[in-house]
Amino acid sequence: MGIADPASAQAGDNEPDNYAWQSKAIAHMQRMRGYRDADYSRQLTPPIIPSFVQDPDPSGIIATRRPGKATVTSENGFFSDLGTNNRTCFTCHQPKNGWGVSAQSIQERFGASQGADPIFRLVDGANCPSANVTNAAAKRNAYSLLLNRGTIRIGLPVPANAEYRIVSVSDPYDCNTNPVTGLTTIGLDNATTGIVSVYRRPLPATNLGFNNTIMWDGREPSLAQQAIDATLGHAQASTPPAPAQQAEIVAFESGLLTAQEFDNKAKALNAAGATGGADGLIQTLTAFFPGINDPLGGNPNQTPFTSKIFSLYDAWSDLSGSGDVNQSRAAIAHGQEIFNNTPINITDVAGLNDVLNAPTIQGFCGTCHDSPNVGNHSVRLPINIGIANGGPNNNNPVLNIADLPVFNITCVTGPNAGRTYVVTDPGRALISGKCADIGKIKGPILRGLASRAPYFHNGSAATLTDVANFYNQRFDMGMTAEDVKDLVAFLNTL
Repeated sequence: MGIADPASAQAGDNEPDNYAWQSKAIAHMQRMRGYRDADYSRQLTPPIIPSFVQDPDPSGIIATRRPGKATVTSENGFFSDLGTNNRTCFTCHQPKNGWGVSAQSIQERFGASQGADPIFRLVDGANCPSANVTNAAAKRNAYSLLLNRGTIRIGLPVPANAEYRIVSVSDPYDCNTNPVTGLTTIGLDNATTGIVSVYRRPLPATNLGFNNTIMWDGREPSLAQQAIDATLGHAQASTPPAPAQQAEIVAFESGLLTAQEFDNKAKALNAAGATGGADGLIQTLTAFFPGINDPLGGNPNQTPFTSKIFSLYDAWSDLSGSGDVNQSRAAIAHGQEIFNNTPINITDVAGLNDVLNAPTIQGFCGTCHDSPNVGNHSVRLPINIGIANGGPNNNNPVLNIADLPVFNITCVTGPNAGRTYVVTDPGRALISGKCADIGKIKGPILRGLASRAPYFHNGSAATLTDVANFYNQRFDMGMTAEDVKDLVAFLNTL
């Protein structure tokens, strides 16, 4: 069965005091109204979103199916200007980008609007609200992370019960170190107070029926509350959306199913027996339930875990005939096989190795991306695989973290007291206050990847080839250059 109420899919994830971040984070965003761009434009929105919509992306065509009739945007809160800076939900969640955004599309919007498009707002689109935007060159510099990484600034308080202290911050934008926009105390001897600015990619507002954790750090208890907080924060609204508007937002995004529909080389992704494309997700959602393929065995009613996560292109593994199309389809089938069956020695992953008290776990891609034909966690699983790590280029030459702030954190209480961390993002620890959660982030749903580069929560992987090479190096998977190429071909069809 599917999730009956995606809006409450994460209910119970937050500990009782873990919603304490909200009041301080919203208050910070409201205070940042003092910084305003000189030129504003309104959000451009199509009058109707069809029940089936297709858009070109770098790999082919991305498609969204929403069962039922077309959506009149003027009648739905998802597309309504509910704030004070002309933003709507549609500003950061567009169908051509799999209901997220891509750096390429953001750059196009900057050029078309000269930086006046609603996504370019100092409150969180800029590297810091205090950035200089007096001319075109200054604007490009102020919005460099948004333009190059597709990241939005997220301002969160350090929890009052934090087991750690932020001892120092290396911040090229002086946003964390300025007490007006950031931290008011930094150091080992005193509790760290103020706002931490981190930079994260907007998650797609689609395929939410498969979701079990809302936001990268799991901080939102429901989609309805997320709509409220986004409106008060990102849109800087004076009042929250009305209950009817909240319901419209949740109903619209909960009904979206998005996937790659067409590949430039392999052509239709539901041809010759394959089951790719958005329509196939309808049946996938019907069969889904949380814990459906939990590798940790937390659901006593589940069938045994299988690493065969994807079966979309089984029919392409033994095609007759030659030609460029068939060769491309065979490569995709091989990439699916690599994803499903390549063994991985999982080491030093906080949230797995430490929790299971296992220095090495014999796993697969599906150990974390375990939901059948979707690829997200079927259970709540915040982990740290090293994406948030600081140090010299993240200790992995594939990832680019050169323009992100770096936090030096020391644990002062709890089981990790005395341990230090160097990270570009404290991750879930900004919500839980626990040292064990430093750097932990959830994995995203994998469908629609081709439309929303760059990748990882901080945009540190420019391409899917970078993503594959990161995993290959991080876990010493032994993939050849041809294996990487085929795996990327497969990921581009999701």
